[in-house]
Amino acid sequence: MRSLRFALVAAALVAGFANASPTNPSNGVEYTTLATPQPTQTVGKKVEVVEFFAYHCPACNALEPTLNAWVKKQGDNIVMRRIHLPFQGPADPEAHLFLTLDAMGKLNEYHDRVFRAVHVERKRLMKDEDIIAWATSNGLDKAKFMEAWNSFGVTTKLRRLSQQAEAYKVSGTPTIIIDGKYVTSPSQVSQATKIQEMAPLMQATTQVMDALVAKAAASK
Repeated sequence: MRSLRFALVAAALVAGFANASPTNPSNGVEYTTLATPQPTQTVGKKVEVVEFFAYHCPACNALEPTLNAWVKKQGDNIVMRRIHLPFQGPADPEAHLFLTLDAMGKLNEYHDRVFRAVHVERKRLMKDEDIIAWATSNGLDKAKFMEAWNSFGVTTKLRRLSQQAEAYKVSGTPTIIIDGKYVTSPSQVSQATKIQEMAPLMQATTQVMDALVAKAAASK
């Protein structure tokens, strides 16, 4: 009887994966829904999309080009926000860099350059002193960088990152939150669809995101 029960469970799982579809995702399969939805920063019909990421994360680096293209395709349908997950705690150096670049108005110019430094040039940007040295050797004025780095606004946001991650129940990267409640990630999509190759997986992830944006918009 136990063997039959296990066989039936296995068959059900296989059937579930076979029915998994990035274009028609199911709750608990390609995405999950937060028990406590989080407030969004959008008005009207626009849907908020939040990416929790980390500069050292290989999957985040792999997702970045596909995600950027997806954001452009969505256009005015969405408002995109990024939150750097503080893997090293409330003083995470990479998150500190992200917030500093944002405060300086340099994020658009330097965001991809940080990914390139870490994943192509193999720079170790995991300590404050290494990050400061990299930033000032890559065209950023040291005095202005340090002013933003030590500013009240940046340090306050840095301390709050762990609370944000806890509120969204995020512990890994990249994780995407749609409309403050729908949560998906390449790892979840891979588990559901059995897609392993990086490029198809990232494309499948954005297909799930397309469906979730449409679902969120329809409920507004």
